[in-house]
Amino acid sequence: MHGETASSSQAVTPLVEPKTALAPPLEKLRERSDYLAAAKAKRVSTTGFVLQARKRVETSSPQPRYGTTCSKKVGNAVTRNRAKRRLRALANSVLPHLGRDGWDYVLIGRAEATVNQPFDMLLENLRFALKKMHQGETR
Repeated sequence: MHGETASSSQAVTPLVEPKTALAPPLEKLRERSDYLAAAKAKRVSTTGFVLQARKRVETSSPQPRYGTTCSKKVGNAVTRNRAKRRLRALANSVLPHLGRDGWDYVLIGRAEATVNQPFDMLLENLRFALKKMHQGETR
């Protein structure tokens, strides 16, 4: 026990990446009124999904919030649920870093594209949509 060196205890690798460990968990949109307000605000269409966003008037929580939705045009229940899982994964990986505080984001799935596009392409689409959404605004 006394013969252990410091180098043997440093060989353990962390289970969580440092970037994701520092980002607070995103809050989800829960009320229909939040979705309706986002629908009246800015929108950016990409090949994989549509991004809607609005700056909240009331700032109950300063961090960005997100919601996902898929209509029956996307497919049957299994396909819609798969599309929503992919949209949630997109939001949780990109919005903590590129989303603006005090904003609500809604990701809307598209038929065929949200489920069939490679995830890397969806990530690039979301980064592009966020840059285009906030183009010309100051933080």
